[in-house]
Amino acid sequence: MKSIVIGVIGSDVHAVGNKIIEYTLENAGYNVVNIGVLSSQEDFINAAIETNASLIMVSSLYGHGELDCRGMRDKCVEAGIENILLYVGGNIVVGKQNFDEVKNRFTKMGFNRVYPPGTPIDQALGDIHQDLGE
Repeated sequence: MKSIVIGVIGSDVHAVGNKIIEYTLENAGYNVVNIGVLSSQEDFINAAIETNASLIMVSSLYGHGELDCRGMRDKCVEAGIENILLYVGGNIVVGKQNFDEVKNRFTKMGFNRVYPPGTPIDQALGDIHQDLGE
């Protein structure tokens, strides 16, 4: 069973969506390591190392995800998990911005998948299965 680390990054305390993601992924057969809200990049990375996770899924709803996620891929490389999949979704930037531009910025930061606000977790499941080779 593959492990996925999920959580809400930065100073964000939006917990409801995080629980929905956890429930959906567990029902799809994944071992979910939910680090909760107010999580740092290091919290995600340490949990991934401890559980030999295949994927880190970062959520953010308060609009500062871009700042909170900057440098995360570099920290994964430094920690020896350079090949881990990184997903991010939610209201990850301040204000209304063109999502193609937002996606491009996060992709350049090393994220494998970037989801716009309001994306149901069910929609990401197909990507997860594909990316994890299932």
